[in-house]
Amino acid sequence: MQGSVPPHPRSRRGRALRAGGAVASAALLLPLISAAPSATAEQPAADALQREFAAASAQYRVPQSVLLGVSYLQSRWDTHSGAPSVTGGYGPMHLTDARAAIAGARQHHSDGAEDARGDTSRPARTVRTVRTATTTAPPRTSELPARLRTLDRAATLTGLPAEELRESPAANIRGGAALLAAAQRELGEPLSGDPADWYGAVARFSGADDSATATAYANDVYAVIRGGERHTTDSGQRVALRAAPKISPDTSQAARLGLRTVPADEAECPRTVACEWLPAAYAEFGDKDYGNHDKADRPASQSIDYIVIHDTEGSWDTTLKLIKDPDYVSWNYTLRSSDGHIAQHVATKDVAWHAGNWYINAKSVGLEHEGFLASPDAWYTESMYRTSARLVRYLAERFDVPLNRQHILGHDTVPGTTTALIPDMHTDPGPYWDWAHYFRLLGKPFEATAGANADVVTIRPDYASNKPVYTGCEQPGQVCAPHGSGAVRLHTAPQETAPLVKDIGLRPGGEDTTTDVNDLGARATTGQQYAVAGRQGDWTAIWYLGQKAWFHNPRTRPTAVGAKASLLTPKAGVAEVPVYGRAYPEASAYPAEVPVQTVSALPYKVLAGQRYVVGDSAPGEYYYAPTFDTAGHRVVRGQERYYEIQYGHRVGYVKASDVEVLPVRR
Repeated sequence: MQGSVPPHPRSRRGRALRAGGAVASAALLLPLISAAPSATAEQPAADALQREFAAASAQYRVPQSVLLGVSYLQSRWDTHSGAPSVTGGYGPMHLTDARAAIAGARQHHSDGAEDARGDTSRPARTVRTVRTATTTAPPRTSELPARLRTLDRAATLTGLPAEELRESPAANIRGGAALLAAAQRELGEPLSGDPADWYGAVARFSGADDSATATAYANDVYAVIRGGERHTTDSGQRVALRAAPKISPDTSQAARLGLRTVPADEAECPRTVACEWLPAAYAEFGDKDYGNHDKADRPASQSIDYIVIHDTEGSWDTTLKLIKDPDYVSWNYTLRSSDGHIAQHVATKDVAWHAGNWYINAKSVGLEHEGFLASPDAWYTESMYRTSARLVRYLAERFDVPLNRQHILGHDTVPGTTTALIPDMHTDPGPYWDWAHYFRLLGKPFEATAGANADVVTIRPDYASNKPVYTGCEQPGQVCAPHGSGAVRLHTAPQETAPLVKDIGLRPGGEDTTTDVNDLGARATTGQQYAVAGRQGDWTAIWYLGQKAWFHNPRTRPTAVGAKASLLTPKAGVAEVPVYGRAYPEASAYPAEVPVQTVSALPYKVLAGQRYVVGDSAPGEYYYAPTFDTAGHRVVRGQERYYEIQYGHRVGYVKASDVEVLPVRR
């Protein structure tokens, strides 16, 4: 998100910063043991968490499949070492204590400026942001919505201290079970051993204040129960839920929850999600300036080729306030972490200002996800991942957007438009966004499509066990908490002690790349594809930023898999090919009323003999829309074609006339 208040440092990121009875248990795949081990055991058995679910189920008479399904949707059964989620949720059951989370939150400082539009034909829409330590008092618990204060109620129901509910997985699971049992009683339903009888209680557990979100949440929980799941958690616990494909819950219970109905007639969302229309401000405020998006007629005027994944760097409430400010920037959708609820702000036919690159903005839809990239344990919920994936699948099908990393972009893969703007480009959603899991939910998992010695690799480390050291999450240079990551580090030689490769766009003076969480100079991320430049032992080299870049890729624990993909290289006799941050038309394509836009090369080159993966091909295109009145808007298309390539961590563009596309090797 461009310059949210108060945002994490995303501009100039590369420089700086940073109750009792037995219950039917057919849902469990693993055997149950009635007695749970002490939560303070130094080395709990690998099935200890599974047994905690069994014990809580028996104590509060909640079917184990319901308890496990709810917990999976909230946390995938992970504990996150007691750290809170984005919305102040703790433990496997995501019991929320947002007041405590807000009081303990750090805020960060950014001295950078950013142009959300990225259109050099008009004055930059610059948003400057400063974050300092929180000085305002946290809100009172009574001022927070119910979905953000479930931990207090769990403490009352169980008699357990809030601290224990936050820190002990066993206590946390008991708290969640107590909440579900209480919700069942409040609905006048018996504590049935049949999971199908708990639909209303599950919907209420979501904490949503509208019926669409509550039922979408419950539907997701029952989808988990029907399909079953198995997961090794972040603490090494093996938890499993046996599939129950024939379960048919009593969905009529949701009508008794008394929740508000949200009109969604104007919102463009699939029926399987909860979505409402909360429009962004659009106003003219004199001096030929206006905000905060552009009216268009997509896809008739121009194709939608990209979907851009962001994180908000702010809370849900703050984000919704910002979108109403016409002097601010914009994005198409925001997704809430606690339950996956979606708000749409800008129609897909219009152009939102979200990516900092006008070429990308004009041809993309932007999705903001409640979260912080530099807070590794401020985890995203499974509910938000699933809702986001449904929305992306819907948009991709509607606009014919391929489901791959060349078209489903992270904001951190959007290129700078000019050399001067490269250091100001954003770095969200960052190294802790789980691209592998996200694409599994999209139905397009990253799998090997070629052998181990293929000419192309798809980056695919094991997210949970891949824990590169990052710095700058709290203070510059300070080591971040260990956490799973989808990124691998790139070195100048096949050894861990070799320097990281350099990025001349980020550091024209040749300074070293760092391990800062926002430094993208030597990072390849899950799903990105690169041409192989060499292999040596357990190391693989790829062509990256015009140089060989090595990453550890042992055959026993590979961090990449073979792939088939089109490659390009400079034409015979061409020593080097310029790389661009936008694919604009040639000067002769512009009509008299549209100023010619400079086709500005970045400081990057594709050198003779190097190869890069081709993402797409399209003619140069520029959307001229500098006025509030749309009468003068124009789409300019040229004859010069461009190829999108995976050049470094970010994508780039090269002219088709400069390169040749190589046959795909089988």
